[in-house]
Amino acid sequence: MAKKIQAIRGMNDLLPEASPRWQYLEKTVSSLLTRYGYQEIRMPIVEQTALFKRSIGEVTDIVEKEMYTFEDRNGDSLTLRPEGTAGCVRAAEEHGLLYNQQQRLWYQGPMFRHERPQKGRYRQFHQIGVETFGLKGPDIDAELILLTVRLWRELGILEHLTLELNTLGSSAARAEYRQALTSYLEGFYNELDEDSQRRLSTNPLRVLDSKSAATQKILENAPLFESYLDDESRQHFTGLCQFLDAAGVAYKLNPMLVRGLDYYSKTVFEWTTTALGSQGTVCAGGRYDALVEQLGGKATPAVGFAMGVERLILLLETLDVFPAEISQQLDIYLAASGEGADAYALLLAERLRSEQPSLRILTHCGGGGFKQQIKRADRSGAQVAILLGENEIAQGIASVKYLREDQEQSEVTLSDLAGFLHQYLQSR
Repeated sequence: MAKKIQAIRGMNDLLPEASPRWQYLEKTVSSLLTRYGYQEIRMPIVEQTALFKRSIGEVTDIVEKEMYTFEDRNGDSLTLRPEGTAGCVRAAEEHGLLYNQQQRLWYQGPMFRHERPQKGRYRQFHQIGVETFGLKGPDIDAELILLTVRLWRELGILEHLTLELNTLGSSAARAEYRQALTSYLEGFYNELDEDSQRRLSTNPLRVLDSKSAATQKILENAPLFESYLDDESRQHFTGLCQFLDAAGVAYKLNPMLVRGLDYYSKTVFEWTTTALGSQGTVCAGGRYDALVEQLGGKATPAVGFAMGVERLILLLETLDVFPAEISQQLDIYLAASGEGADAYALLLAERLRSEQPSLRILTHCGGGGFKQQIKRADRSGAQVAILLGENEIAQGIASVKYLREDQEQSEVTLSDLAGFLHQYLQSR
């Protein structure tokens, strides 16, 4: 017997029983973004490796250790996308959507990082991302945050999330602060954790979000970025906070929030929760005004965010806030037994679908008696089973068996069946 082939570690199958929850989340997000005037864009999952090296930064953990990179048959270096912003910028610039224009875009799909799989973190994971271009004021930053507030409210999880805010200032201000922070941390080099020692020479701002308690203790007396912040960034951040205050949005200022990607500047934010243990960030983003120019386009202000679908699904499951009806995928199980009944049932199902397009009908195939078919109908989760035998067809009727309530089986004429089923299901 041939050896069974299994899925790659950290790349998971989404089984039918879980799909309705994903569909519910995706539909909720898509509907909300459409109402805000955002348009969907779809990009390839494979891009040139240079795109991510130039945008994310060659000395980030993602580029150094986590990307799935390979050479194709032409010798070109390609990478499975580890995040969506760079690809969105590339696509928008390539197709002339950016220069002297304003865009509000969103996307969804799989991303790939070769990191240690754990609950809520996978090697193939899914994100929903939102990106805006051509808008430089703090009002668009505020809109993105207000949009997420409305999403959390519609999903029923707002009270379980905390908004954390910071500003990273301009490139010049950040460079000056990086030098001051590096000089300070070098005096404690031997006391830093291993990751922070490595980052000190490559990306010292990432030391600020170290999970090491000893490193965090050292950082208590580190220089504050606020002292190096440029006036424009300070005014931008003050404006954002004023918008949020006016809207009644609670937030926490976190000077240690830096985000892990090189392209961020000015506003950065995260939505975090304590309900998932260490995997506490469910949505994060910020402003990246220099990225379009960095990738070869004209200077274009930009800000966006991304949310992890697996992380959000896990949170919704943990808090048990999924609507009960999303697990109910079937209304009717159509069972038939006897000579010619199976062919009649298929045609009846098509007629019912035409007369009542909202009905969710599963037609039994494969033969067998009513006893076996009713067991399958019950397992299917359908509300009712429609039974068609030779006698029912001859009399022009169908037997209706109620699967989810204690009610006597009834008979309905075939001509009235579509209206009867619609009315019955609407009344539940």
